[in-house]
Amino acid sequence: MAAPAKASENLPVPAGAPDLSRYSGAEKAAIVLMSLGEDAKPLWSLLDEEEIKEVSQAMAGLGMVPSSVVEALVHEFVNRMSGAGSVMGSLDQTQRMLAQILPKEKLDGLMDEIRGPAGRNIWDKLGNVHETVLASYLKNEYPQTVAVVLAKVRPEHAAKVLAELPQDFAAECVMRMLAMEPVQRDILEKVETTLRTEFMSNLARTSKRDSHELMAEIFNNFDRQTESRFMGALEGKSNESADRIKALMFVFEDLGKLDSGGVQTLLRAVDKSDLALGLKGASDTLRNLFFSNMSERGGKLLKDEMASMGPVRLKDVDAAQTRMVATAKELSARGEIVLSDGKSEDELIY
Repeated sequence: MAAPAKASENLPVPAGAPDLSRYSGAEKAAIVLMSLGEDAKPLWSLLDEEEIKEVSQAMAGLGMVPSSVVEALVHEFVNRMSGAGSVMGSLDQTQRMLAQILPKEKLDGLMDEIRGPAGRNIWDKLGNVHETVLASYLKNEYPQTVAVVLAKVRPEHAAKVLAELPQDFAAECVMRMLAMEPVQRDILEKVETTLRTEFMSNLARTSKRDSHELMAEIFNNFDRQTESRFMGALEGKSNESADRIKALMFVFEDLGKLDSGGVQTLLRAVDKSDLALGLKGASDTLRNLFFSNMSERGGKLLKDEMASMGPVRLKDVDAAQTRMVATAKELSARGEIVLSDGKSEDELIY
C-alpha cells in the first residue's frame, strides 16, 4: 500500500496539516481505503488475511475522521487523491466494504471476530474475555488443551481462569503446564482455529451485557430526584430488580469506602470547582474523609470556597457529584484506585 514514487512531489502538502502521529498504521490504511471506496478493491486483494483483520478492526472503531486528516493522509499515501472529504468508520461500513471482496462465510467469521473482544490475535482477544466466561468454556476441554491456552494468555489472566475452574480439573491443568514441552506449530494452529470458530464466534453472537448492570449505570447518571422517582416506580413493580440495581450502583457516598491513597489520587484528578460543589451536598462523614486527606492549607481554602458559595441548587450539586463519581470510575478502570462495593471479598487488609 506504499504511495507511488515521488508522490509528494506531485501533491503539495496541505496548509496547516494535522498531526497524524495519533493514528496507527492500520488506522491510516483504513482511512485511505474508505476514501477510495470501490476503487480500493485491488488494494484489498493485496492484503493477507491477518492484515485484512487488522485494518478492518481499525476501520470499525474509527468514528468520524475530519476531512483535514483525510487530506493529509492522501498526501502521505497516494497521488492525485485530493478533496476526499470526511469519512465515517463503523461496523456497518466495514461490513459493506468487505462484502465486496470476501465470500460470505469468511465475511461472517471476520465480522464476528471484530465484534468480539479487542485484540490483534486470538490470544490477545482471550485476554479480554472475562475469566468466568473463559473458564466455563475450558472446563469442557481436555486438560492438555487448557494447559496450552493458559500458557499463551497473560499470567494474571491465567490465574483468574484457574481459580474459576473445578479444583481437581484445575490441578490437572497445572500439572500439564508444568510438564509441557514446546507446542508444535500445527497443534497450536488447530487450537487457535478451534477457539476462533467454536468459542470466539459464539461469544460474539451470544454475549449479552447484564441488563441490571446497564440499568445501574443509567441510574447512576440520573439526578437525585429523577433517580428516586424511577426507583420508586420500579420498587412498585419488582422489588427484586430494584434491589439488584441498587447493589450494582456506585453512588457518591460510596466514595467514603476509598482508602487514604485513593482519596488523595481522586483529589488530584477531580475538577476543583466540582469538589467544592460536590462536598457541599455530602455527609459530614464524607466531607471529613476528604478534608483529612488534604493539607491544612488546602482544606481551609476548600472550606472557604464552599462557604462563599452560599445556597446552591440541588441539581448543580448532583451534577458535580456525578462527575466526581465518573472520574473515580475512570481511575479505577486504569487501576489507580480501588472502588469497593463493601462486600467482604473487596475489603482491604492493612
